[in-house]
Amino acid sequence: MERSQLTARLWRIQQSLQTGLIERATPTRLALLAALAGEHTLLIGPPGTAKSELARRLHLAFEDGYYFERLLTRFSVPEELFGPLSIKALENDEYLRLTDNYLPAAAIAFIDEIFKANSAILNTLLTLLNEREFDNGGRRQKVPLISVIGASNELPQEEEVDALYDRFLCRYVVHPVSDEQFPALLELQDQVAFIDTEDKLTASELKALQEAADAVTLPGEVIEQLIAARQFLQQKKFTISDRRWRKVIKLLKVSAYTNGRNEVCIWDCWLLQHCLWDEPEQHVVVSNWFNAHLGISSGFHPERLEKLVQTWESTLHADKESTVQAVDEGGYKLYISANGQLTRATEEKTHAYRDGQPLYLSPPDQDDRSHQGIGYTVDELRAQFFDDRYQQTHINGKWQHIDEYLADPENRFIRRYVNKPFMKPVQHTSTFIDSRLKEVCKAQKMIKKFEKALATYRDSVRDQVSEHLWIDQAFIEIAEKSLTQACHQAAALVSRLEAINSSYNQLIDQS
Repeated sequence: MERSQLTARLWRIQQSLQTGLIERATPTRLALLAALAGEHTLLIGPPGTAKSELARRLHLAFEDGYYFERLLTRFSVPEELFGPLSIKALENDEYLRLTDNYLPAAAIAFIDEIFKANSAILNTLLTLLNEREFDNGGRRQKVPLISVIGASNELPQEEEVDALYDRFLCRYVVHPVSDEQFPALLELQDQVAFIDTEDKLTASELKALQEAADAVTLPGEVIEQLIAARQFLQQKKFTISDRRWRKVIKLLKVSAYTNGRNEVCIWDCWLLQHCLWDEPEQHVVVSNWFNAHLGISSGFHPERLEKLVQTWESTLHADKESTVQAVDEGGYKLYISANGQLTRATEEKTHAYRDGQPLYLSPPDQDDRSHQGIGYTVDELRAQFFDDRYQQTHINGKWQHIDEYLADPENRFIRRYVNKPFMKPVQHTSTFIDSRLKEVCKAQKMIKKFEKALATYRDSVRDQVSEHLWIDQAFIEIAEKSLTQACHQAAALVSRLEAINSSYNQLIDQS
């Protein structure tokens, strides 16, 4: 069968399955795609939201196989799913189930309230879902199961059903019909879905489709997109098993193949919003991320590039404001003295005064001779350290008169002034500036390349998605808006780098 014929058949099947249903296009497409990939779909929502109807209609897409449907309760027994025990076999000491018209014989199955499966059912059900095998008596037999649609009013709380929950690759929350579409629901005529026999898929065609899809390749841009998605999910503490990632790839390949392509494209990844969550609240987060990042995360990281440009702006400012200490003709470094004169001296010493009075240090037997940096006037010295009658104090074993003390230059309070270095702007060499320009131009070219790629994605999304079998058409406007915004971000970054480039060229003229 030619690929174009397959795509056309699947399109007709989709339209038939959606006949007479309101706001159920997405879960219908999702369940069909999951079935083609050999995966299972979980529908979460209140009763009366067409969950079982979707499963019954899905069965119509396949020519071969039996349809099985069952509602589980806490008291359900294995016989309800897997068939009764054969009395005749028991007479021969064989533990054999009669599986005709039960789950092991079904191609498509609908299991309502699936998380009420008890431990007596779970292990057998897990093996059947994952391995397509059923232990019956002393032998393990293959089953014709294509896909199971599980349904539940709520998510499981018990850890014992976590493994069962993980078996459903595609998950969708089904809501009652919206207020906008409620009038259409009231006027809806009962319509029976019908699929032409020639359009139905046979078991051999399904097998051939899956084998051909295995050969579909993953381009680098898709791998980068998946890496970005995984990093985002890890940041959000969403746990996605390696097994689920492997199954996701299988789903993407089937999506690409059924759309007539030999490699997965970026837009196929939109489907992953239905595979990478555990709680309904997480689905909103995942969906928003894919809507905002499809076609953008492949190398274009606005936050990182913003930091890159900010770094260059800071570097330019530092280069423009950079200074070096000036030297005189003899090569000695120059400083600015307290009176504003240039000097070689790193510091200056001056006699200290307070209110015009000279200041002195206290006698050497004091711990802090400077009096916490304010010194002593003559009157303060006389009052605190010299006797009133003889005007003497005892220093180093001798009596010393205040006049002798004041005459000793070692006792003057000296202020030290550290001269500031005399700085002048750095005259950058042309080699230095050329190296800066080279790096700035490199960043410009990189972002321009991203800008061009983003524009290409933006201009192609409508053509590629409008004919996509599995993607909601509403995504087109979301993607175009997101990509346009990203293009504007890239253009703004390029403009800022151009300004940096211009400033460095001005530094050349000043050198």
